[in-house]
Amino acid sequence: MTLTVAVQMDPLEKIGIAGDSTFALMLRAQERGHRQFHYLAQDLSYEDGRVRARARPVTVQRVQGNHFSAGDPVVLDLASDVDVILMRQDPPFDIGYITATYLLERIASETLVVNDPRSVRDAPEKLFVLDFAEFMPPTMISRNLAEIREFHAQHGEIVVKPLHGKAGEGVFRIGRDGTNLTALTELFGSIWKEPFIAQAFLPSVTEGDKRIVLVDGEVAGAINRRPKQGEFRSNLAAGGTAEQTTLTDREHEICAAIGPELKRRGLLFVGIDVIGGMMTEINVTSPTGIVAIDQFNGSDTPALIWDAIEAKIG
Repeated sequence: MTLTVAVQMDPLEKIGIAGDSTFALMLRAQERGHRQFHYLAQDLSYEDGRVRARARPVTVQRVQGNHFSAGDPVVLDLASDVDVILMRQDPPFDIGYITATYLLERIASETLVVNDPRSVRDAPEKLFVLDFAEFMPPTMISRNLAEIREFHAQHGEIVVKPLHGKAGEGVFRIGRDGTNLTALTELFGSIWKEPFIAQAFLPSVTEGDKRIVLVDGEVAGAINRRPKQGEFRSNLAAGGTAEQTTLTDREHEICAAIGPELKRRGLLFVGIDVIGGMMTEINVTSPTGIVAIDQFNGSDTPALIWDAIEAKIG
């Protein structure tokens, strides 16, 4: 099977190929003989019932600084010229991101979009997880200082983070004395119109934060991410380090519970975050981690993802 693939992502010039999941997917697609195009979300357009993208044909290679070559831009009709679209631009999950999902949704019945744009829009990372609250730490979503103070008093130590943040950005730990809670609540309220999220602090984060990747609802692998010295955030983008891991019975239970719903929604490539047996996020916009997983486990997660894509198209 030879496919025409359009990759909607950030500029290829700026990616770090050593750990970039989208680049790994593009390498494997190229090895399978698939023809690939790259475009930015801002290159989408709509006219006369057709959704188009101004895209460049690309080839990729694992040579940092010389990792891709691109041809002249062409205008693709995303319904008739393309077999599959990888929607892989990084958050923030803002109105621009949401608008792109609305445009891609218009052609999703003709072209496979991974992940399904409507489901991505309906499943923000820190809100979709509320559907599985039995696996979550105590959580509050609010803008009200009195409510946040009461939540803090109840749980002692909490973590406060923006509702639509990414990569550990804007995540703060509030100790038992509550220092800076008022100031942070005021700051969050002035920066974001939406409420923010507070969760009970999980001390077991010092032992790591697991990223578990599911492909079409099935576990593909996992890594454990440990925070660096003097830091509680374990995100790799925040300086965390990855290590090999296996899943506990509790983590298998979580994956078994959410897998069928991910599959039903067309969320083919998903990464969940679990700390001490508690799920904190379900990442559906542009999940990462597959390069590190494959390095530790000798697995081939990009091949699993392309197997699933080809099966859906075939």
